[in-house]
Amino acid sequence: MRTLEDDWFLQARLKLRHFQLFLALDEQRNLHRAAAQLGISQPAASKLLGDVESQLGVKLFDRHPRGLEPNWYGEVMVRHAQAMLSDLHNTGKELNALLAGSAGKVAIGTVMAPAVTLLASAIERVHRTHPRLKISVEVDVSKRLVPRLLEGELDFAITRIPAGFSTDPFVFEEIGEEEICFVCREGHPLSGAEPLTLAAMAAYPWALQPQGALMRQRVDALFLYNAIDPPAQVVDTTDILVALALIDRSDTITATTRQVADLLCAPARFRILPFHQRLSVQPFGLVSLRRRRPSPGAATLMTMVRELVAHQRQQGLL
Repeated sequence: MRTLEDDWFLQARLKLRHFQLFLALDEQRNLHRAAAQLGISQPAASKLLGDVESQLGVKLFDRHPRGLEPNWYGEVMVRHAQAMLSDLHNTGKELNALLAGSAGKVAIGTVMAPAVTLLASAIERVHRTHPRLKISVEVDVSKRLVPRLLEGELDFAITRIPAGFSTDPFVFEEIGEEEICFVCREGHPLSGAEPLTLAAMAAYPWALQPQGALMRQRVDALFLYNAIDPPAQVVDTTDILVALALIDRSDTITATTRQVADLLCAPARFRILPFHQRLSVQPFGLVSLRRRRPSPGAATLMTMVRELVAHQRQQGLL
């Protein structure tokens, strides 16, 4: 079977227009509409696609009476076209920021706990020396952050690499585990219970991350391991604010990380339940793409995160 040379893209004479066409075809699934989206004629679009397929020796899109659909080869081209065009878009934004006198822009993805502790401290320290660095932070679950990192929407992430994703594209620098605790409102019937049992907690309504989320899997496994039926009434939500609104107005219980709970429970409106069994999920870490050089702003922030992690380890906090 024929294999491609390292410079196959030069031999195929790929241009930016080809990658734009791949994305337009994936979106429109119709050659005429894709051509119109790019402002070119249908014969010109057909020739662009045909030239690439001829050079590669494979079809990228399967032809059906209803239109075009990317096959496995086409899916690869579409995915990398998205990443490449996203990189070019971000390049323009970064250049514009520098031309405007800013220090650039950094987009970070993170799971909840590092956002309220580690990352917040790193951002505050970086802004002391780079006050004009524009930083955006997206808080989400790992399975949604990692695809955005791959697509070039994020510079780096503090997260895990979920099951089902190859680890090859990533550099993973372990930071630590997230300890889980259970939170209720102040005055909840179980807030002063000693000893607090899992069976007693199961009798109340819960607000938890959806099925499949790592924290939800750990909580579900806790009930299973202890042979206790899980709560019958559960609201699925990835948003901690929704969970807090529910526990504030009812006897609902939620699970969150210890760092988040320590931040939220300080005003005495919410309370950490005195559950004595230690519970945690697998370690998270600083995740970046192996073959993508970080921007100066991203590199500065990543270095600060590493320094804070090292300092916390020295103090026994991680």
